[in-house]
Amino acid sequence: MFIKHIKLINFRNYKKQDIDLSEDINIFFGDNAQGKTNILEAIFICALGKSFRTKKEKELINLNEKDAILEVEFKKQDREGKIKIELNDKKTIYMNDIKQNKLSDILGNLNIVMFSPDDIEILKSGPAKRRRFLNVMISQIRPKYLYNLNMYLKTLEQRNYYLRQIKIENKNPEMLEIWDEKLAEYSEQVYLYRNEFIEKIKNKIQSIHKNITEEKEDIKIKYISDCENKEKYKEELKKQREIDIQKGYTTKGIHRDDFYIFINGKQVNVYGSQGQNRTVILSLKLTELEIMKEEIGEYPVLLLDDFMSELDKKRRENFLKYISYAQIIITCTDEFTIEEKKCNIYKVNNGNVENI
Repeated sequence: MFIKHIKLINFRNYKKQDIDLSEDINIFFGDNAQGKTNILEAIFICALGKSFRTKKEKELINLNEKDAILEVEFKKQDREGKIKIELNDKKTIYMNDIKQNKLSDILGNLNIVMFSPDDIEILKSGPAKRRRFLNVMISQIRPKYLYNLNMYLKTLEQRNYYLRQIKIENKNPEMLEIWDEKLAEYSEQVYLYRNEFIEKIKNKIQSIHKNITEEKEDIKIKYISDCENKEKYKEELKKQREIDIQKGYTTKGIHRDDFYIFINGKQVNVYGSQGQNRTVILSLKLTELEIMKEEIGEYPVLLLDDFMSELDKKRRENFLKYISYAQIIITCTDEFTIEEKKCNIYKVNNGNVENI
């Protein structure tokens, strides 16, 4: 799989830009705040329907403009495709020039794996970052996952609203059964997807991590969830009912799922060094890459946002072993090439891209 062409109109600091990409390695270099990451963001939005940097879509539109257009043309083993997204008062999505009714209609067409220095937060930050990592990966391969997750979150919001009504307006607590039933139904589906992919990660990350660390480190993953099955979760909701009413929100559920990573028996985000945490992220992302390849039959597009600068020479060499067959789009501040690799070099300056 590879991206052939990107078109940006009034997106971020780009007024109008067309970019042709190589099937191999594409390196965008330039000073900070010139628009390099904006290119990766545009690809991310076309693949997943939303930005990894902001929830406010007005921020994506060039200052003093009312609308923006993002367009990505790509080629897979069995077909070519084009995703176009129009941003104005609302977001309109097109697949091969046909308007799509919902976000999930484009998922799985353009598959990506993204690396950035901020990925360290998957380990260092709270469980929301780890859930997001799973959500991004799974939704590209199992589009129905996103439907079940969104329905769960919508039902959760309704249940939380009713919990507050019980406390403030003395509403009937037995009515919670309605939301508990639906919450448990969607919860079980989300859990099954997440558990499936945690198992896939477990099966692959061991060998990847041992190769990167030259057999020095053993890695383990533990998935934590309240929702292994529908009936068990309904019982849990009933047990927590009084607490939930007092707090005004649902204290148990897949919205609190987490996974822990251990290196040589110790939880890495608590006891691991900075180098170990970075290496674990590298292993986790390479595992995501291999799972994608296994699921879709070809490598996804790799987006590396100032990522190579975070790796020492040895880790960079080990990393490159795993990505030699994928299209790679790299952003960096200094121009560089990769030995024995064909590279397209682009200079980015104040929202203008020049192929040099």
